[in-house]
Amino acid sequence: MTSMPSWTANDLPDLTGRTVVITGAGRGLGLITARELAGAGARVVLGVRDTSKARRAVDGLPGIFDIRPLDVSDLTSVRAFADAWSGGIDVLINNAGVMDIPGARTADGLDLQTATNYTGPFLLTNLLLQHVTDRVVHVTSELHKQGRIDLDDLDWRTRKHNGMQAYQASKLAVVLFSLELQRRLTAAGSSVRSVLASPGIARTSLAAQSRSNVINRFTFLTNAPERGALSLLYAATQNLPGNSYVGPDGLGGFRGSPAIRRPGKAGLDPALAGRLWDATAELVGVVAR
Repeated sequence: MTSMPSWTANDLPDLTGRTVVITGAGRGLGLITARELAGAGARVVLGVRDTSKARRAVDGLPGIFDIRPLDVSDLTSVRAFADAWSGGIDVLINNAGVMDIPGARTADGLDLQTATNYTGPFLLTNLLLQHVTDRVVHVTSELHKQGRIDLDDLDWRTRKHNGMQAYQASKLAVVLFSLELQRRLTAAGSSVRSVLASPGIARTSLAAQSRSNVINRFTFLTNAPERGALSLLYAATQNLPGNSYVGPDGLGGFRGSPAIRRPGKAGLDPALAGRLWDATAELVGVVAR
């Protein structure tokens, strides 16, 4: 593990002229990340479900903000966002996510939690990749290490739905997606990088409806949201090898300063990553590259 204990948002480079797209950036870690990147000079595009709320959130903040409608759980919304895009994207940050929510289906008939955390971002990344010039940052969780991928029931159609297991599986899928995306980028001779970021346990509203939210009461085990966002900021701006995993340097990766860590063993399985890519591409109708 390589730690950067003194690194803060004050160490961000000058980002003038760069364009960053952040999903789910109307609140929480996404909003903090957007605020800091815009403050460093980037043009930040916020892909959000509630554009009015996002406008209020950034009102008065320094920087350039471009707010566009995007619901990553809705494949039609994802395709519309991508179809409307023109110009380059230096960094795409797949930040939008939900945690341990009751089982529900999207308009496409997909599991809502899986679609929000993984399936939608998979489609969005594939559709926008032709525009990306630097990197894709995927926000995952240390809980991916408890995840299990069922390729025969990726979308929770035959198994009894379990909110926490679905969350863990979706975050493992994100890790495997990064692994396979980087393999494909390298094979194609692309300089674009796929990078992972874990905020540790950040005290946001993400787990508000989950029994696991009790841990937010123990501040000595968790990161303040501003500190949790440092992993995203570091992953988005620093010179990192492809498929780097950035997370807090504290015990268990729960809290601390950004460090280069290792994902769980299951997230380093190239064969599983390839099969997962194929299964997901079939699910969302992406042509294999």
